[in-house]
Amino acid sequence: MRGKSVLLIIGGGIAAYKSLELVRRLAERGVTTRAILTKAGAEFVTPLSVSAFTGEKIYSDLFSLTDEAQMGHIQLSRSADLVVVAPATADLMAKMANGLAGDLASTALLATDKPVLMAPAMNVRMWQSASVRRNRETLAKDGVLFVGPGNGEMACGEYGPGRMAEPLEIVAAIEQTLAVQGPLAGLRALVTAGPTREPVDPVRFLANHSSGKQGYAIADALARAGAETTLISGPVSLAAPQGVKLQRVTTAREMLAACEAALPADVLVMAAAVADWRPDFAANSKIKKSTDRVVPLIKLVENPDILATLSAHAARPKLVVGFAAETDDVVANAVAKRGRKGADWIIANDVSGDVMGGDRNRVHLVSEAGVEDWPEMTKNEVGARLAARIAQKLKGAA
Repeated sequence: MRGKSVLLIIGGGIAAYKSLELVRRLAERGVTTRAILTKAGAEFVTPLSVSAFTGEKIYSDLFSLTDEAQMGHIQLSRSADLVVVAPATADLMAKMANGLAGDLASTALLATDKPVLMAPAMNVRMWQSASVRRNRETLAKDGVLFVGPGNGEMACGEYGPGRMAEPLEIVAAIEQTLAVQGPLAGLRALVTAGPTREPVDPVRFLANHSSGKQGYAIADALARAGAETTLISGPVSLAAPQGVKLQRVTTAREMLAACEAALPADVLVMAAAVADWRPDFAANSKIKKSTDRVVPLIKLVENPDILATLSAHAARPKLVVGFAAETDDVVANAVAKRGRKGADWIIANDVSGDVMGGDRNRVHLVSEAGVEDWPEMTKNEVGARLAARIAQKLKGAA
C-alpha cells in the first residue's frame, strides 16, 4: 500500500478514538491520510489529536473560505485512492444512502469518484433497526464496501452487533480494497513456500530447515499488488496472508499435484524448499530399534522436479520464477539451474547462515538479461521488490 492515500471521515461515536490508531497503522504501511472530522466526531477526538497523527491539516467546515480555496470538497473527495468512514454512524450512512449533502463529510461522500469503505459503529438496537438495515442495503447496491461491525460490549452497556471493527481489521480491508487497483490486478499468481516432508514411518520424516517466511512474504506482496494469489505451502506455523488462498500440503508429490490443479496462472513463484529425495517405502508403523543395533537401510528415490515440470507444462505461466538455495558458488549454481529447469528467473540466495529461519535475506535475480544483486533487506521487502519487478515484466508497471 506504500504511496497510497486515504481520506478518512471520522463520525460522531465513542469508537472515534480507534481512528487515531487506524491512522498510525496506515502510516506504518506508507499510507498518507487526510481526515474530515465531523462536528459530532470532534466531541470524541480533538482536531489537534487527529492532525498530530495524520501530519496533515484537518478539514471540518464545508463553508470555510480558506479550505475551499486551498482544498475544496470536490478535490478533497477525489484526491485520495480510497475514502474510509470510521466510525460510520447511522447518520452518515443515512445521508449517503439518500444523497443528502448538508456538511463537509456528506458532501465529500456524494462527490467522490473513489471506492468508499465504511466501518459501522452504533448501538445494537440502532444497527438492527429497519431504517439502518435498509440504508445499508442501498449503500451495498451502490457499491459501498463494509468492514464489520462485530459483536461485543457497547459503551452503553449493551452487547451485540454494532461494535466497530478493530483498526487492524480495517487496515486489512483497506489493503484488500486497494489491491483491486494494484499493478497486478486481473492477474493470477501461484506461489509455493516452506519445506516438504517425506515420511519414513508415522513418526519420522525427511525435511529441511525452511521456515516458509520468504514464500509467504512473496504471496502477501503479490496479493497486495492486486494479483489473485494462491499459496501452496508445506508444513509451517505461519498464518495465511490476507487475501491469499492457502492450500497446505506435506510431500513433494502433493505439492506438484496441488500446483497443477491451481493452473492456469500468469506467474509462478517456486519459493518452496522441496525435498529432492524420498524413502522408496514408508512403513505403516514405527520402525523399532533392533536388539542387535542394526541400523535399518532406507533406500531413497528421486522426487518429481516441480519447477522443471511446471516450466514445461502445457498451461505454463507467462513468468516462471524459481529459487536456488545455495551454500557455495551461489550465482553460478543459480545461472546453471535457470537453464536446466527452464525457468525465466531464478532467485538465488546463500542459506549457509540463519537465512532459512531468519527475517532478512540477500538475493540475486538471475534472468536472461543477467544478474541483479539486491542488497540485504527484510524478507517482506524482498517480497515487495519482487512483486514490483513482476508487475514491470508482465504489465510494464514502474
